[in-house]
Amino acid sequence: MKYRSYTVSNFREIPQIRKRLSEKERFDIEVVAQVFPFKTNNYVVEKLINWDDPLKDPIFRLTFPQKGMLKEEDYNEIAFLLKENAPKDVIKQKVNEIRMKLNPHPAGQKHNIPQINGVKLHGAQHKYKETILFFPKQGQTCHAYCSFCFRWPQFVGVDQLKFAMKEVQVLIDYIKAHPEITDLLFTGGDPLIMKTKILRQYIQPILEADIPHLKTIRFGSKALAFWPYRFTKDDDADDLIKLFREIKEAGYHLAYMAHFNHYQELETEEVKEAVDRILSTGAVIRTQSPVLRHINDSPQVWAKMWKKQVEMNMVPYYMFMARDTGAQHYFGVPLVKAWEIFREAYKSVSGIGRTVKGPSMSATPGKVRILGISEISGDKVMVLDFLQGRNPDWVGKPFFAKYNPEAIWLDELEPYEGDRFFYEDELDQMLELEEVYNR
Repeated sequence: MKYRSYTVSNFREIPQIRKRLSEKERFDIEVVAQVFPFKTNNYVVEKLINWDDPLKDPIFRLTFPQKGMLKEEDYNEIAFLLKENAPKDVIKQKVNEIRMKLNPHPAGQKHNIPQINGVKLHGAQHKYKETILFFPKQGQTCHAYCSFCFRWPQFVGVDQLKFAMKEVQVLIDYIKAHPEITDLLFTGGDPLIMKTKILRQYIQPILEADIPHLKTIRFGSKALAFWPYRFTKDDDADDLIKLFREIKEAGYHLAYMAHFNHYQELETEEVKEAVDRILSTGAVIRTQSPVLRHINDSPQVWAKMWKKQVEMNMVPYYMFMARDTGAQHYFGVPLVKAWEIFREAYKSVSGIGRTVKGPSMSATPGKVRILGISEISGDKVMVLDFLQGRNPDWVGKPFFAKYNPEAIWLDELEPYEGDRFFYEDELDQMLELEEVYNR
């Protein structure tokens, strides 16, 4: 299959769109796509979506903008401007006003930018001591965009919202100077959108640098779900598989961090073939997804997805919460409900599938997990802990919040005792120091 992308400019050419969606439903997509990035492709359209009832199909909701993703007042303003054929610069100004209200940099990302010798690595983030994230400049797009994506600012053409870096030598120097770093995560966008010859220009210098404390190279990618031909039929697919083998032969643990949001993404012959090719290199595929209203907010979906992943020799890794950015009001699930979904799904799979952790919030202080609901002196409480923290000493320490069945994010929770959670004073000091350091 030859790759063909669809965006707001040409999605009406899709035969199924013309046949299955009303003019009003097509217009809704156009309105929301002014604010949120929209791109899908012919594999997603032809292989993954059930067009018998597209508005209820989880993959349609995952890739095509939905009206509810915009608050009503914002939707109405953009719709009015489009209907009035307003000048493009007027629409753009209003769109950017809306975007800036949507918390484009969640989890304190701007505090995570490292620097060395006075040079800031604007295309990297170093939040947890063991792991550095690297955003290669040519990998800041995807084969298709997830409608919930917390990195939506990467794709909307606002430069100050982007993370991207081309110079790999500065990254190598930084890793060498930080022996605590064991893991390098290539992320984006999607680093596997790049041609293999470009990706190799990043990987080869790292392998040649032979950094003794760097043990793992990871790729965070949605390509398996949205364009599995990247590993099988693309003209440089064989070279990509060869590059994966070279990473393994150089002595690294190679981890493919696969984003699967629904079991429908696992059911094609194309994805099965792609998974087998990746695994043949010695790489390990770990799977992750947020729990998302309208897409996968049921234990049956998660249990079926985890079972299928194990059957395909992948390792279930994380259930995340939808981040506090973009259309969280549309996709977000309350923490208590997410824990109930997790628990029901978790107890229905075998021990082999219980490698998964969550539900986890990637928040400013770290990855905070809801462990469950309990009681203290007759009071119902939420039990939480850190899976990762800006201070590693926070990891694994249970702490308690007042029971709140409506809360969908950490900042909506209150400590069970006292005015602040145990980590908050130290976190304030850390962020203040980082702000001074990064000036």
